[in-house]
Amino acid sequence: MRALVQRVQKASVQVEGEIVGAIDKGLLILLGVGPDDEAEDRDWLLQKILKLRIFNDAQDLMNLSVEDVQGSLLVVSQFTLHAKVKKGTRPSYAKAAPPDMANQLYEEFLAEARTLIGESRVSQGQFGAHMEVALINDGPVTIWIDTKNKE
Repeated sequence: MRALVQRVQKASVQVEGEIVGAIDKGLLILLGVGPDDEAEDRDWLLQKILKLRIFNDAQDLMNLSVEDVQGSLLVVSQFTLHAKVKKGTRPSYAKAAPPDMANQLYEEFLAEARTLIGESRVSQGQFGAHMEVALINDGPVTIWIDTKNKE
């Protein structure tokens, strides 16, 4: 699994002009599922994201997690995180998981997040839809995480 995590002051997702998900202070997570991803990847990634110390403390140092600041998550599925651009100029998405598998892991990621930090603190996009994502990136702080390349 791959995630692009952005610390935000607020973020929202619209589908066909209707807001389907929105948060205030927290993390916007663009989530891509690969064909060899499984529950272990989902669990490792979620724990890593929840524990990331990327929010400022009283001394203005990044020492607090989204849990520490009682922030929210907005999770948006994004198969394009698995784009390959080695050949030509048109990306290949062959390394993205098939839609059924990707949706299952995406929904499991959301369910586990809601279990861990609360239903009201987890919002989502709409899987497979054309979405318009708006955000105010705070910092900016943007972090790339790949469960197959744990750096």
